[in-house]
Amino acid sequence: MRAVIQRVSEASVKIRTGGTSQVKGRIGIGLMVLLGVCPEDTAQDVEWLAGKIARMRVFNDAEGLMNLGLEEVDGNILVVSQFTLFASTKKGNRPGYSGAALPEIAIPLYELFLERLGQMSGKKIESGEFGADMEVALMNDGPVTIFMDTHRRE
Repeated sequence: MRAVIQRVSEASVKIRTGGTSQVKGRIGIGLMVLLGVCPEDTAQDVEWLAGKIARMRVFNDAEGLMNLGLEEVDGNILVVSQFTLFASTKKGNRPGYSGAALPEIAIPLYELFLERLGQMSGKKIESGEFGADMEVALMNDGPVTIFMDTHRRE
């Protein structure tokens, strides 16, 4: 699994259908997580990544140091599926996405991730809709942007 985690002052996701958009998820202060799943991912990847994100301390304390977690700042989490995190740009100018998991693998792991992240963080997780055409808006705070890959465990 790959995730791009951004500390935000606000974020939202809208689902586009026809000519209209409807808000599906919205948070104030918290973490915006873009999540990609690959064919080799397992429930162990979900556990590791959800735990890391739930315990992440990237919010400023009184001294301006990133020492606080979601609980201390009363933050929330918005997760959006993002298969393009597995884009390959090795050949040509059009990215290839064969490194991303097919929906029959990705959807159950995405849903498990939402469930486990909610349990581990104690938060109601806001989310997009897997496979939908979405509009994501966010105000990156800091900016703080962190990339994680469960197969590298850095």
